Amino acid sequence: MKIRRSLFVDQECNSLYAATAIAVSIFVFAYSSRFGQVSVLLYYGLWLPLIMVDHRRVLSTVQTFPIIYLFAALAVLSVFWSQAPGVTLRGGIQMLSHVICATFAASVVSNRSLSIGVLWGTTLVLLYSLFFGRYSYNPIDGSYTFVGLFSSKNQLGFFASLGLVFGFFNLFYVVTGNAQKLLCLGIILLSAYILAISSSATSIVSVFITLSFLFGLMSLSVFTPNTQKVIFFSSLVLAVCGFYLAVELNVFEFILALFGKDTTLTGRTYLWSEGFAAATEAPWFGWGYLAYWVQGFSEAERLWAEFYIESRTGFHFHNTYIEALVELGYVGAVLLIWLLISTLVMAFSKLMKGHFQPEAMLTCSLLVLLTIRSVSEVDILTPYTVGSFIFYFLATKSRVAQRRNAGSYLVKPRYAGPKVRALGG
Repeated sequence: MKIRRSLFVDQECNSLYAATAIAVSIFVFAYSSRFGQVSVLLYYGLWLPLIMVDHRRVLSTVQTFPIIYLFAALAVLSVFWSQAPGVTLRGGIQMLSHVICATFAASVVSNRSLSIGVLWGTTLVLLYSLFFGRYSYNPIDGSYTFVGLFSSKNQLGFFASLGLVFGFFNLFYVVTGNAQKLLCLGIILLSAYILAISSSATSIVSVFITLSFLFGLMSLSVFTPNTQKVIFFSSLVLAVCGFYLAVELNVFEFILALFGKDTTLTGRTYLWSEGFAAATEAPWFGWGYLAYWVQGFSEAERLWAEFYIESRTGFHFHNTYIEALVELGYVGAVLLIWLLISTLVMAFSKLMKGHFQPEAMLTCSLLVLLTIRSVSEVDILTPYTVGSFIFYFLATKSRVAQRRNAGSYLVKPRYAGPKVRALGG
């Protein structure tokens, strides 16, 4: 029996494979440390064999947009100056292969399949943590919070945030029947409940801003393109002014107090200062990818002890840019920031031109979420994480969108006006 190639690589026919592969990948990202190498091999098995199915399609992004691989390539090359060459070589190869999988996925997965796959994968992750998870004591602030099967409440909160964003997006733009809508509402309630009991301030604040942004874009879709542009630019100006006023009126201190946090952000500002100090020792190319948090290194051991990290693993500077600066220096930090900003510019340019399609709204909302979290978390720097997968997926899609217009796969949005098209691949 011959299996049609289109069932795997054609976005009009591969929705079952694509959504399933995305859902399984999300689950692997959440629990690869628990299930070990077998789960990672499963993840590779979902995406890398696509090169044998249709090498022209999956390699087109490599040939057309090699800049996407610059940061991962630098991570591999840093083995030549790394303080821990073995750790760097392994981590760099993992990161590069992870980025390759994300770009392969972007070449065959439509945004509709992504939305469905992430929603189902996130639901499995949250249910698994809810049934088998635990509460954890934080010795720094003396609180007990639900962390599920993760080492940090912020990791669990991130998956709950994705459940909310993709839950609402699927509710308005993907599903059609009443039963499917009720199921989406159930997933939204589950995600909100997990987010509440995790008490992750970073996740709560970031998803609140992201959902406000998404709902704002959805409401703009009922206006004409010229009106959309005026309202969008006016909203951006108001947002900047509002941020300035919030700083002047110490609103952020009030928000921190609501979550039981102090102005040090539970020690994050101290970590940031330590990160800047570490970066001065190797300013241009850094210590090497993943070469700072290594057991036996005095500075890492000291910080693990100060923050009560008994496992002496899985810790970071709680800031994406400082972490990149320490590991890969100014060169690595600039590459990462440039990749993030260029992807943001390409995504937002569609909105600024008045193209409020669902795919543009989803991409911009996810990038807003990742950008906000980058201030206090490290979601896009490490392999086998949902943040880095989504980021490189979106970075690839944004660049492909400049070259070709994808087909339409979603139902007509509930709030869409006559000028708004359904989400493309």
